[in-house]
Amino acid sequence: MPFADLGLSDELLKAVEAAGYSEPTPIQAQAIPSVLMMRDIIGIAQTGTGKTASFVLPMIDILAHGRRRALMPRSLILEPTRELAAQVAENFDKYGKNHDLKMALLIGGVQMGDQVKALSDGVDVLIATPGRLMDLFERGKILLTGCSLLVIDEADRMLDMGFIPDIENICTKLPAQRQTLLFSATMPPPIKKLADKFLSNPKSIEVARPATASANIAQFLVPVEERNKRQILRDLLKNEGVESAIIFCNRKTMVRELNKSLQRHGLKSGEIHGDIDQASRLAELEKFKTGEINLLVASDVAARGLDIKGVSHVFNFDAPWHPDDYVHRIGRTGRAGATGRAFTFVTKSDAEAVANIEKLIGTKIERVKLGSGTPDAGDTDEAPAKREGRGRGRGKNEPRGEKPERKTEERARKTEHKAESRPERAERHPAESQSKSAPRHERQGDRPDRQPRNHQDDDGPDDGWNGPMPTFLNFGFDTGE
Repeated sequence: MPFADLGLSDELLKAVEAAGYSEPTPIQAQAIPSVLMMRDIIGIAQTGTGKTASFVLPMIDILAHGRRRALMPRSLILEPTRELAAQVAENFDKYGKNHDLKMALLIGGVQMGDQVKALSDGVDVLIATPGRLMDLFERGKILLTGCSLLVIDEADRMLDMGFIPDIENICTKLPAQRQTLLFSATMPPPIKKLADKFLSNPKSIEVARPATASANIAQFLVPVEERNKRQILRDLLKNEGVESAIIFCNRKTMVRELNKSLQRHGLKSGEIHGDIDQASRLAELEKFKTGEINLLVASDVAARGLDIKGVSHVFNFDAPWHPDDYVHRIGRTGRAGATGRAFTFVTKSDAEAVANIEKLIGTKIERVKLGSGTPDAGDTDEAPAKREGRGRGRGKNEPRGEKPERKTEERARKTEHKAESRPERAERHPAESQSKSAPRHERQGDRPDRQPRNHQDDDGPDDGWNGPMPTFLNFGFDTGE
């Protein structure tokens, strides 16, 4: 089916042809006619299937009729990350070049002044992240009462990032009579609840089983030890003939450290994560797209929606915590019919995460055993001083390599000194070690300065008693008097 059969305008078809596309993807073929008919849509499709164009193309034709007003955008597209918002904006520029439509991008990490000015001039399409949109709304810089079309993109990612309360709040600010399009790779219960609440009789479109990995991607699990990860990664980069690759880490700190490690070994790498400002993010992405760098170390901020052509490999330096993230990570390769390869490093502690991933995708991932690798200096995350002192029993200022016998000798001298300073303990009679639980009158007999009451002196020493004879022992005995 060609794009001409979907009901798009001639101007839009020219832009699509100029972009190099002739036939729509399955989700585009099903979604575009329904959107043009003003139906609410729930679109479920794995990453890389053309979801963005399935709502951008019909939106351009819908918005071609009408006029814009200051501070009141005519349509709103919500994206979970700045990168996805910027990518949707690129699609509008590419496909809308033959239409007089104005677009504004509301994202964090950039100056607010230019965004406010664009809203003041009036926009047809507002592409925003929830946080910045709510910030401007609370400042009174934007009105949502004129928005007749809402798109919630990557809804499951919105859920993971904690944006669902913000989205619900935004939906209450929009007109009740509107068209709503919701797109997601998966449909967890909270997203289903959101759709039931804010969509009216939606048409559900599902072009692939939720959370399935592309058949064009060869997947491998690489059992490793934590301390050998970097060496094994470098070996794979060398032996696999990597053209360009994205390397995913779970933590932003690890992204920074791994990027520095790769650069120290002469590799052309860059990094992208949530702590980098928007201008630097876009600059790194541009370097990666143009080939100035061929390795991009990233957090999950780059796992969804980024469409970068020619990515031959994906490496999960850390096994993802959520199985859905695995599908999105490896989906950065094997796009548009190309083939790709994905390697996931797994340690013993990742067994549960791997089991969840294999359960989600419904297949067993091939295990490959590589060389154990030898960590280079500085490749382990642990501080050298901490490693050297582990288990050695060495003092803080003790030189490395000195044996701990010195401490044993010091303890022996201290013990001997204590024994000499308290000689009375060595001379104490064994009888003095009686239990404290003995009767009080028996313990009193051990103290020469204090005599027991009602006693009678004994005629002489007795083999079984060292003290005076207590009175009560005299009853019933012949004393010889």
